[in-house]
Amino acid sequence: MTENARFPDHRKQQIKRRLQAGQPVMSNDLAAEFAVSEDAIRRDLRALAAEGVCQRVYGGALPISPASGPVGQRAGMQAAAKLALARCGSALLRPGQTVFLDASSTNLLLTRFLPDGIRIVTNSVLIAAEMARNKAVEVNVLGGRINADLAGCVDAKAISGLQDYCIELCFLGACAFAPGEGLAGFDPDDVQFKRSLLRAARASAVLLTTDKLNTLAPYRICRPEDVGIYVLSGDAPQPIRAGLAALGCETLIAEPAEEGA
Repeated sequence: MTENARFPDHRKQQIKRRLQAGQPVMSNDLAAEFAVSEDAIRRDLRALAAEGVCQRVYGGALPISPASGPVGQRAGMQAAAKLALARCGSALLRPGQTVFLDASSTNLLLTRFLPDGIRIVTNSVLIAAEMARNKAVEVNVLGGRINADLAGCVDAKAISGLQDYCIELCFLGACAFAPGEGLAGFDPDDVQFKRSLLRAARASAVLLTTDKLNTLAPYRICRPEDVGIYVLSGDAPQPIRAGLAALGCETLIAEPAEEGA
């Protein structure tokens, strides 16, 4: 530790860089590292939370999820990881199933791996458009007012439309996941839709890139155990995997495709 690390501005910038890199922080660890009191660290974390860098939790702070922009902007982020997740998640799909694909840039890639004879329901105009020319797949689209940031419908009409289908499996979209907190999102209407979707579906799965793990968003969707299957990247932290297993959740690990595959 350098002597400068004891000074508040320098110390706070170091903590900020860690949070922006997606690292959770604990107050007692930081206090020991920088040789200051935990009260001093808590003041730093309060200031960083006010800047929107993190959200304070018991004993420390978690980063805010990077998945807060419009779905069109996020489509190219973590592209290789998302494609690997979609390929892995497609192992859950079978001909004859009725499957809901929630509006999500990662779920959009699932459309590349659909088996013939599957029935898809979606609230996403991007997913519907991607499948429009696939005559081997039945496509059903929920109505409602389109949310421009989500490129999908999440209003009361869309929620009401869920009751028209016997959904065997839903692929939920989510912006953030943290142990003890669960899945979360940035749009309150979207979160309400996702809660309704979980109630309507017999089974549920979520594809999560590693940059969403150990992060927070303002509105909770559900507890970790409310989703049955988590599809994670190979670099997902082991404590996350172990925690999900302890809750009885199934975890599928998506390994990156080999070059040329």
